[in-house]
Amino acid sequence: MINVSNARLQENIKEGLQFMAIPNIDPAEIAKFSELSAHWWDTQGELKSLHDINPLRLGYINEKTNKLAGKTVLDIGCGGGILAESMARMGAHVTGIDMTEAAIQVAKLHQYESGTSVDYLITTAEQFALERPGQFDVITCLEMLEHVPHPESIVKSTARLIKPGGQVFFSTLNRNIKSYLFAIVGAEYILKMIPKNTHDFAKFIRPSELSEWIRQSGLTVKDITGLTYNPFTKEYALGSDVAVNYFMMAQSPTCS
Repeated sequence: MINVSNARLQENIKEGLQFMAIPNIDPAEIAKFSELSAHWWDTQGELKSLHDINPLRLGYINEKTNKLAGKTVLDIGCGGGILAESMARMGAHVTGIDMTEAAIQVAKLHQYESGTSVDYLITTAEQFALERPGQFDVITCLEMLEHVPHPESIVKSTARLIKPGGQVFFSTLNRNIKSYLFAIVGAEYILKMIPKNTHDFAKFIRPSELSEWIRQSGLTVKDITGLTYNPFTKEYALGSDVAVNYFMMAQSPTCS
């Protein structure tokens, strides 16, 4: 029994050291979002699209979790707190983490204006997974995976952070010709919905890739839903088309 316990301890230590060793931060991305931080809560500014899609993504998460109220939620890559605040207003106990210090400062200041209560921290998902394993009912990681060098490491971190039976929500961009034309050429250059160079096509993630990372982390894919934009009506909608933007929901196994 002692040998088994020691072996398991050594395995946990090794895994923890591997997590800490992963440099999962892109300085260029941090600098980019630091420059945008002052505009985070401008609903008609450069981050208008985040405000426009927030009711849809909030509704999706609230429905799939059978109501957020009372649940302990972690928002990874929370930025200035648009989603984090909205989940707190639904009655969730929310923690938001991000490595963009300027965005976290904006988030902390804004909650004084909004009257919401969110615990904002500057840390990585990997480090937080070592400190707070198995403590969250719901984890959200939206529009973030395509901005880090090792997105699979974020997925693995969520598996450590989530409680048994908890739900994890990801959203990102598919990688194909249509997503390049819509998300980069259309959104950044023609319609100018988001700042130029917001996205790097090489970092887009196919659903098959994200699904595989989820399975390798011990989670189970439960749903995939697309997010589309109509340039004529200027409206967003959820549906079956996952060619460009998509959500993926995963669940942690329950205790036997």
